[in-house]
Amino acid sequence: MINCIIIEDQLPAQRILKKYIEDVDSLHLAGVYSNAILALETLKFSEIDLIFLDIHLPKISGIDFLKSISNPPKIILTTAFSDYALESYELAVADYLLKPFSFQRFVKAVSKVTDTTITKNNNNSNSYIFIKSGYEHFKINIDSILFINSDEDYTDIYLKDKKYISSESLKYWEEKLNNFGFLRVQKSFILNTQKIIKTSSSFIYLENNHKIPLGRAYKDTVLDQLTK
Repeated sequence: MINCIIIEDQLPAQRILKKYIEDVDSLHLAGVYSNAILALETLKFSEIDLIFLDIHLPKISGIDFLKSISNPPKIILTTAFSDYALESYELAVADYLLKPFSFQRFVKAVSKVTDTTITKNNNNSNSYIFIKSGYEHFKINIDSILFINSDEDYTDIYLKDKKYISSESLKYWEEKLNNFGFLRVQKSFILNTQKIIKTSSSFIYLENNHKIPLGRAYKDTVLDQLTK
């Protein structure tokens, strides 16, 4: 769960952000503030992972506020003006949302934060990722993935009862899931070792009657990992 706060002085913008946050299960809204000074107490005494920060604020701008705090959480800037885009990236913010933004664009920004937050909970069975499929992002629990199969220009991500098509490469998923018990077992396959039922000299058998070929070049490494 990602604890987040909103720092935004416009009520319509507050309402939109609150609604979007409610619609993303991985986000927990810890507070809404009309200026950055009011948020300092929460940042001091609560563990906040993410701030949705407006740039044009009373008393102190979002940019100046960000520059003034040490070890800030992840920041997603929100603004109606594009003039600050370059400066925002120099401050290493997670993303820059130009108002008005859609829910899909909001989810894309949040997914950049979850990519960096996920490693905090890599021993947690509820760890999740966002998968970009077409123009949408889908949140899935990592432990629900059975295996991932590469098909040249895209990858198929198999769960128990559905399949997602991702434009990311198999190498991307192999690196991203390396710390979560996933192994490459053949040139075109990586799988969740927690889902293995049995192995043979040529195949690995997973839950839901999936039979994955075991590549000769990977055999020794895979068996060594499974028997540790």
